[in-house]
Amino acid sequence: MLFKWYADWMIRWETALTTRDTNRIVRPLEWGFDWLADFSPLAAEWAAKPDGSYTAAEATRAMAAVNDDIVARASDFYGYAEPTDFRLEERFPELYPTNVRPETLEQDRWFREQAEQGKLPRAQFLRFTSPVRSKYPENDIVNARWYPEPKHANSSRPRQAIIVMPQWNADAFSHNALCDIFNKFGIAALRLSKPYHDIRRPAELERSDYAVSSNVGRTIAAARQAVVDVRSCIDWLESQGYEQFGVLGTSLGSCYSFLAAAFDPRIQVCAFNHASTWFGDVVWTGQSTRHVRESFESNGITQDDVRSIFAGISPMAVMDRFAAERTRRTLIIHAIWDLTFLRQFSLDAIRNLRERRVNLTSRVLPCGHYTTGETPYKYLDGWYMGQFVWSAYRQMRLQQG
Repeated sequence: MLFKWYADWMIRWETALTTRDTNRIVRPLEWGFDWLADFSPLAAEWAAKPDGSYTAAEATRAMAAVNDDIVARASDFYGYAEPTDFRLEERFPELYPTNVRPETLEQDRWFREQAEQGKLPRAQFLRFTSPVRSKYPENDIVNARWYPEPKHANSSRPRQAIIVMPQWNADAFSHNALCDIFNKFGIAALRLSKPYHDIRRPAELERSDYAVSSNVGRTIAAARQAVVDVRSCIDWLESQGYEQFGVLGTSLGSCYSFLAAAFDPRIQVCAFNHASTWFGDVVWTGQSTRHVRESFESNGITQDDVRSIFAGISPMAVMDRFAAERTRRTLIIHAIWDLTFLRQFSLDAIRNLRERRVNLTSRVLPCGHYTTGETPYKYLDGWYMGQFVWSAYRQMRLQQG
């Protein structure tokens, strides 16, 4: 009886949190073949077709074929040329809110006033041009807040760093506290702004819609850019003398981090805060993407279709590649009443990794996706992530000797 009451309460709370924002937009279906034309000859062919010259079913089959090509040539798709314009900038941090709730706008106003009065400490940000280009110049300048590690008494200690990628539609302060914690462990951190997020967000957007939307090609291109941006950040860290690397991703950041690790063996510690196997299944079933599903569904596109047209950016497509790196340590945290990354998808990810004998730690939260960020669950989540990262990095130090 008590369990049922708790479950019902949690589902009501989770639903309330996923429906409180009023600025989600149902955008028209756009196939976005042009976003993938530089990689796929088939995408280039379809990008040249006049609008209205094909049906949704025909376009679905074509985009599924493009994704098959991405999976078959994934190393090329996620390959890149190392950036040459790395630089550190110093500025006042800004919130870049993604909702229009009064309390959030007031918080944004407060931070701006503090900056104007010189009461807000300046922060350092790594900036460089992304090797993957979009149609938005502001999006193509990568941004990562820099948290250098404190000076160690033992100069022979290996220099360690972690890249942190928050959730979809995160503001610019999300996950910064984790970076402070990692600094206390002696680990440097780069808090990476995902494509179309905070300072990278085009001016016409209130939310980071272009990262995940009913423009299929643009959504895939955003994932490609995110993966390459992570790998480029490791290039910079290496140039600064860092030797051991990890990633921590939440929700959409978890997906991007998984893909990056699959293609970069330098990443030896992975913490995935909410995980799934297929990108399209989350789009179709998640409460936070119901406006995206509405666009697909109104055009007669099914869940199986959506899975196939996002296969190339799905963790399941690179599971074997990820598992091939046997020395990597991996954490997956999932929530029992998650209405965005349904529990069944997280359990499927865990099962697939265990079948491939990945060095995996699994933790469970007694809440949902959005309630993970609420008291008291955010402290339990932070404990799971912090304890895992501390332990994994300590083991790497000891092994290096």
